[in-house]
Amino acid sequence: MTLLLVIIVLALIFDYINGFHDAANAIATVVATKVLTPFQAVLWAAFFNFLAYWVFGFGVADTVAKTANTMEITLVVILAGVIAAICWNLLTWWLGIPSSSSHTLIGGFAGAAIAHSIANHGFSAYIGADGATHYWYEIVSWYKAGKDGGMPSGVLIIIAFIVLAPLLGAMASYLISIWLLNASRKSIYPKIFTVALMIATIWFVYVQMIPYDVITADGKLPRFENSEFWSVAFEPHNIKWFLVASIILIVSTFCLIFSSLNLHQADAALRKMQLVSSAAFSLGHGGNDSQKVMGIIAAAVAVYINANPGVQMDSWLDVVLPSESGAFRMPDWIPLACYTAIAAGTLSGGWKIVKTMGSKITKVTSFEGVAAETAGALTLYFTEHLKIPVSTTHTITGSIIGVGLTKRVSAVRWGVTVSLLWAWVLTIPISALLAAIVYYVLSIFI
Repeated sequence: MTLLLVIIVLALIFDYINGFHDAANAIATVVATKVLTPFQAVLWAAFFNFLAYWVFGFGVADTVAKTANTMEITLVVILAGVIAAICWNLLTWWLGIPSSSSHTLIGGFAGAAIAHSIANHGFSAYIGADGATHYWYEIVSWYKAGKDGGMPSGVLIIIAFIVLAPLLGAMASYLISIWLLNASRKSIYPKIFTVALMIATIWFVYVQMIPYDVITADGKLPRFENSEFWSVAFEPHNIKWFLVASIILIVSTFCLIFSSLNLHQADAALRKMQLVSSAAFSLGHGGNDSQKVMGIIAAAVAVYINANPGVQMDSWLDVVLPSESGAFRMPDWIPLACYTAIAAGTLSGGWKIVKTMGSKITKVTSFEGVAAETAGALTLYFTEHLKIPVSTTHTITGSIIGVGLTKRVSAVRWGVTVSLLWAWVLTIPISALLAAIVYYVLSIFI
């Protein structure tokens, strides 16, 4: 039990470090454009990091918890993964490199699990607890097909989104920038497009809503037992789509009046919109990154229960990992602690990375800030909906690059970008190698 508690504490410390390491993702553009002072910006981001507790479910936590087979690993594996992730995060923060905390954690978890498998079974085949033949590399969930044609999961999908997340962010921010640029012209066609997009958005979000009878199916309790309206409105799935609709409708409303504003009025409106877009991105950051730590804590509890069959867990540690039937339970203190830790970390800032994100990639104005943060937020909501733990760092970096491309290719400082790409590519393997070394060292003493 002592080792389990140590892992929980270290996981929350990692979440805190993640907060100040990745705070730059959400606040770099509002600081660079001087919409908010650095102190105001971290308060703003921290508040919406914490607010994510009431918005998102546990889909990403589920994916992270199943990175490795919890029936085959020990608590030492998880401890090694978390220690390695903390070390790599602190090193990259000190060097001012906006690497991915998400991929650091996944790489550390997977690397320690593989080291454990090799240490116990070598490179030859062995008979697992299920009676089947396994190999050392199968301890990690590399790829699992989605149910009923849904999105597949596994480490390979997470690795694929090292490339796809920034590409999606870049594509979205490029299209949003083009949309805004055309809306600034006195032409009827951009307005027709904007109205059509608003109608399509409202229809799409309406179709995605989960009704009350579905929320309460199988005896599930709604968030507000005495109010059907508020139960539907505050269902995490529904809130997420409400947010998507709100972001698109706010930008659309601005696009409808953009051509009638003078330069000063347009800049003032864009600066106000940056508050909305940075808040939306901070929500996505909190919801995406805090869930990864929840997944690690859930996996640790599952491993402890597997190692101690028949043990009766106290209610505050009564965690049930998702099964094939979809059962899942997590005490409220775990997500609350994770969201609090990441919000506290964000309050601590991360100014070295702010400088890289806010000025070194491309010069950012309020226009670019709105486009980049809006694109980043929409990308994070989309990937969270698919239960894919992506990097907020990669997402916003891709979004900033996409905005820079609307001016000219040379507007992006590609030397800085290439250096960032190397950090992204190396994060998982270095974290995995570091975790393997930490695991072998810990195995000597534990």
